[in-house]
Amino acid sequence: MGSAEGEGRTARPGGRAGPESRLAMVRRARKINRELAEVYYYAHPELDFENPFELLVATVLSAQTTDLRVNQTTPALFAAYPTPGDMAAADPERLEELIRPTGFFRNKTKSLVGLSTAIRDTFGGEVPGRLEDLVSLPGVGRKTAHVVLGNAFGRPGITVDTHFGRLVRRWKWTEQTDPDKVEAEIAGIFPKKDWTMLSHRVIFHGRRICHSRKPACGACPIAHLCPSYGEGETDPEKAKKLLKYEMGGFPGQRLKPPPHYPGQPAPPMGAV
Repeated sequence: MGSAEGEGRTARPGGRAGPESRLAMVRRARKINRELAEVYYYAHPELDFENPFELLVATVLSAQTTDLRVNQTTPALFAAYPTPGDMAAADPERLEELIRPTGFFRNKTKSLVGLSTAIRDTFGGEVPGRLEDLVSLPGVGRKTAHVVLGNAFGRPGITVDTHFGRLVRRWKWTEQTDPDKVEAEIAGIFPKKDWTMLSHRVIFHGRRICHSRKPACGACPIAHLCPSYGEGETDPEKAKKLLKYEMGGFPGQRLKPPPHYPGQPAPPMGAV
């Protein structure tokens, strides 16, 4: 009779069996956020920037490449084109050469010149601080807009990148795959004030521990809350070898990390 009791039910974190209610999922999700906040107390945007324009440009460049490669590329870029007006008037071939290391440089050049021109001509040379204005710029979607709003303007937003989408599905917070639908569902789980930092923590965790192909389950601080525990390496010693960036004792992605970052700064372009 004891074995029949569990038929048709799925295992849940903590060894309990049975379908998880919406309320239980929300409580578990918020507990994961609280525990990630302790682990990644230093979570931050991993792109180097000093103003909204630099963050906007860096975020556009980050498509299909690493934040590290963007951070290694932008010092020379911003030295050459420090303002939207400068970048709008850029020679496309020179701009292409400067951003070539980030890949897809021709399309990115069109986006950068286009958004810079729009900022110069439509928004008085200042990056707009509203979602509807940001997404009107060439090459700027909701993900990029939320990065800029949350980190340059202090306006909460959920950034659904590949790491965020992967983890929230692994954690059974949503089954959606469309980024806009993922954003809407996660927004219903957490208060608005948490959205920006939640995004950073989830993305940090995805880059450092909960990898796409080989999650380091045995080194995961929230394994006890994860319904997908066991998809990756569960042996603690083997899992520890899978950790990346500061969690694995390696440099981070920013050349200029915030003061409270516990790891090493990333090396500039060409450094050994």
